[in-house]
Amino acid sequence: MSAPVTVSVTRHVDPSRTSEMLAWVQAGTSLAEKFDGFLGSGWVRPSEESPDWHMLYRFADAEALAAWEASPQRAWWLEAAQGSVEEKRRERRTGIEGWFDEPASVESLSAAPTPPPRWKQMVTIFMVFLPLSLTANFIASRTIADWPLVPRVVLVTTVMTPLMTYVFLPWVTRRMSWWLHR
Repeated sequence: MSAPVTVSVTRHVDPSRTSEMLAWVQAGTSLAEKFDGFLGSGWVRPSEESPDWHMLYRFADAEALAAWEASPQRAWWLEAAQGSVEEKRRERRTGIEGWFDEPASVESLSAAPTPPPRWKQMVTIFMVFLPLSLTANFIASRTIADWPLVPRVVLVTTVMTPLMTYVFLPWVTRRMSWWLHR
């Protein structure tokens, strides 16, 4: 069974057509919701005046996504916006590989950066996770060792997850990019 797939699409829309765009996005979501494996969708704009709309939709696996993308419902929905909406960028993500991507411009329709092989992602995560886990567990054993197991693990995980995601993993991937993207 394959992993959930998230598709990110940047579309360019005339800001004077915001009401039409909102109706179009809602119609697409209503259609996609009827497909097996649909997990959700959403959109965001950088500002009220921005012509760029960043849209996400997620399916349980590649097969469910393929069924939606090949459906006559989706074809009809996309055709309804011909001439009003210009797709500028599309990316698919199946896991945590987004952590390993170089930033890309949303101003051009370009291929998404190729993520490194999963084994390199695993090695990089391990390089961060092991010392962070050892440190966090050492500190926990000295400060909250008498806590019950579940609250202690919840606290350690709550501290480690943002540190991994926002501090240490980005720091390591920048320094290891020569190897990750070789």
